[in-house]
Order: sequence, then C-alpha cells, then structure tokens
Amino acid sequence: MRDRHRSADRAQARREPRGRSRAGRPARAAAAARIAVCLTSAAVMLTSGVGWFAYHWVNNGLITSSALDALRKGAPPKLDDSVNLLLIGLDSRKDMDGNDLPKEFVQQELHAGSSDIGGYNTNTLILMHIPPDGGKVTAFSIPRDDYVEIAGGRGEHKIKEAYGIAKAEAEDKLRAQGVKGADLEHRSREAGREATLATVQQFLGVPIDHFAEVNLLGFYDIAKVVEPVQVCLKKPVRDRYSGADFPAGLQDLNARQALAFVRQRHGLTGGDLDRTHRQQAFISSVTHKLKSQGVWSDLGKLQGLFDVVKKDVVIDDRWNILDFARQAPNLTGGNAEFHTLPIAGFATRKGEDVNLVDPVKVRSLVQAMIGRQAPAPDQPSAPAGSAAPADAGSTTVDVHNASGAVGAAGAESKSLSALGYRTGQVANAPSSHTTSVVYGKGAEEAARKIAASYGVNAVPGAGVPAGHVLVTLGIGFTKAAPAPSPRPSGGDAKPGASAPSPVPSDAFQGEAVKMGGVPCVD
Repeated sequence: MRDRHRSADRAQARREPRGRSRAGRPARAAAAARIAVCLTSAAVMLTSGVGWFAYHWVNNGLITSSALDALRKGAPPKLDDSVNLLLIGLDSRKDMDGNDLPKEFVQQELHAGSSDIGGYNTNTLILMHIPPDGGKVTAFSIPRDDYVEIAGGRGEHKIKEAYGIAKAEAEDKLRAQGVKGADLEHRSREAGREATLATVQQFLGVPIDHFAEVNLLGFYDIAKVVEPVQVCLKKPVRDRYSGADFPAGLQDLNARQALAFVRQRHGLTGGDLDRTHRQQAFISSVTHKLKSQGVWSDLGKLQGLFDVVKKDVVIDDRWNILDFARQAPNLTGGNAEFHTLPIAGFATRKGEDVNLVDPVKVRSLVQAMIGRQAPAPDQPSAPAGSAAPADAGSTTVDVHNASGAVGAAGAESKSLSALGYRTGQVANAPSSHTTSVVYGKGAEEAARKIAASYGVNAVPGAGVPAGHVLVTLGIGFTKAAPAPSPRPSGGDAKPGASAPSPVPSDAFQGEAVKMGGVPCVD
C-alpha cells in the first residue's frame, strides 16, 4: 500500500524547479552575463531574446518524449515547411511518476475532486498550424467527446479516451514483465501519447510535427507564474463542479480561478463545446499579457515560466526551441485564430454520451484552412494535377471504403470521375488502417498517378481486372494534393494566381476566437 505521506512529500518536491543549487549563485551570475551578451547578438535574428535563452536554458532539464517516432512512417506527406503542433491537456491528478497529488491541494486549489477522477483523459486537444512564412496561426480545438476510430485497431471511442486506453494496455503488459513504480508510469504514458497522436493524425489527415502535454498541476503552476490573468465573460456563471463563480465582464483571475474558468462545462449552453472557447480565450489572454508586459524579453520572468515548463510539461524530443522561435513570431505576437471542429450531432454509444462526427468533412475543413487542398469543403477534392491524364478514358477505377467514414468511397469516385477516369464499383470493405492502390493489366501508369495523390505506391493485383485500378481508402486517408499558389501580400490577386476557396464562418462549432487581446466568451 502506498505511503501517503511520502507520496505527498514527493509531489511537493516536484514543485521545486529542477537543477537549482543554493550554493550556485556565482555560477548563475556568470551564466546570466553570458546570456546577456548572446541576447544582444541574437536580437538580429529574433524579435526578442527568447530563442537563445530558451534553447540553452530550457533544453537543459526538459521532460521529452519520443512518442512521435511511432507516427513518422504512416504520417500524411508534408507539403511545405509549416509546423503542426498538438497541445494536449491531460485531466490527471497525478505527478509525473504516477503518485497521487496531495488530497487537500486537489480539492481546495484544483477543485478537482480526488485522484480517482479524470483518469488519463485528454480533455484538451488543440492542433496549431504555423505557416512556413510566419503568417497567421490557425488552431483547431477537437471536442473531447468526438466519437472516432482510435489508432491501433482499438475500435471507436471518445477521442479523449485514446490516451487512457493505450496506457492501461501498456501497463498490463509491462507489469507482466516485472516493470513497476515510476518506470511503469513513464513507459505506459508513452503508449498513451503514441495512441493520442496517431488518433488525431488519422482523424484530421495532417502530419503532427510537434506536441506539448500538460496536466492539471502543470496548468495550475503556469497560471500561478502569470497570474493574474484577465478574462471576459458575456454573462455571470456559477458552477459547483468546477468552482467557477464569476460575474459578467472583464475580471482578473488567480491560478485557482483560472483552472475553474477553463474547466467549467456545467451551466454552459453548449457544455463541452463552449468550454473549448474558454480554453481558447484563456490562451489568448495569457499570450496577450506576456507580450504586453514584455515577458518574452525579460530574463527574470522567463526563468520563472520556463522553470515550470521544465517541471510540468512534456514535449517531443525533436523540438528545436530556437528554430521554433524563429518560425512562430505570430504565435507569441497574438496573430492567431482558433476554431472548434464541428460535430454532426449527439448520440449514446456503449452507454456513454458522445459527439457524432463526419471525419471526411472534418478533414476537408482542416485541410482547406491550412492550404493542403484548394476546393471548398463541400466540393469533391481532386487528385494531384488538374488536367485529365491521357489514359484516364481507358481506365476504370473501383473505390472501396475501408475508412469507416460514411460516403467516403462515393466522394472519391466522383473526384476521380471528374478527372476523366471511368467510374467503377463503389463499395464498402473491411476496416483497414492503410490506403492502397492496386492495378490490373494495362493500368499501371494510371495507378501510379492515382497512388501518388494518396502518398502511397501502386502495386499489381492478380484479382483486379485488366484496365482497372482498385483504390481502398484506409482510416484517416488523405490526399497529397498540391499546395495552392501563394496569395499576394497585399492588393488584388495577380492574374493567374489561385487561393484556397474560402471556408464559411459557420462551418465550425461556434464563433472563432481571435488572439491578440482578451476575447469575451460565454
């Protein structure tokens, strides 16, 4: 049985920043002098000293994960140097080693019940797309109850459960091998991260380049460093579950209140969907404060913020902070817009209330917004290349749907028909995690062109009739459509230039939340 007092002591100890020594003041002073000199030269490259400071200070002692390695092979192709960053908010009342946080702290400060509640659900999933030219950042919140196919052949569940399901599976296997304690927690969490990342990647059809994970304690600690944070509510709220008790209008929140602000869902008209707007608004408010108060160029303030990051945040091991600082000035500058991905309705599945979603529509919206395809979301997308291939008229394309997405085969068949290919059989197929293109005699060249649009290789198949190509759409399929021509920086579009078709503002769930200030939300 776990020693509660020892567990509490360990949890308290983890709140102290790592790598500090009481006797290290001279060394810190010398380090500060070196930092000051280097910041002066780094200012030529960056708008602030955050890049050099982050690279040399934060990289020493970060908690990193190699979970993204498991996704590289099956990831959708990258079309440019943009960055897709997934933010993961873990609803866990445990520390990094799996120890329960002190009961009084969880109840009084986090207002989060007990360590038995929440498990390892990812209650926050936000994909941030950062364009290669430093333009406006586009972010997408994925509602936590979206009912999707969980990666790894685990069937359909709420997307928030991918982490906990995979972690529990890994724990059982690792325990059987004799693994225990903190090592068991660390290794099983890696499995949870891998499943979450893979599930989001196949759901949205875009590659994930980096991720950052934070739990309730991490959020609280970050909020503690930057408090008070100003937020704005359209109407007063009071919720005993989250502890939210706020009047309407602008107000300053401490760390405990901030956690209640982003966790409230009871009493909100849209429930969880409105909660995503709270999370988006809070990120905007924090970023606005950091920028307006000059935190990005203040070494002292940055040290406090990054000490928390090193203690409570997990990031992928391929994240180069310096490169990221160069690429994302508009993220820290507030030039970003948040959208909440749409749902198709509500239902009960396996005894639980879930959000029904249309994966094809969701992927189309996301890809249209970030420039991975030019057609509007309600129009069929075409494979790479707009001109009909010379052999299209002599090739029949059969499309089978193994993705589980309703109507996917029909939509793809129409896209291929629009390019001049003959329409073949359209049917469903047993679930598959991969998209494949198989051809019969005489259809090799056509198959290669079609396969290239999905980022896969065409292979011959004895069971495919001559002159036919069989396309089987796997879970999370996407097309490697060419990026649209760049839009001019100002004025009217130049002749011949093309741009992504506009996405209707009501295509998402609720209004977009724009960064750069303190947005007012429900």
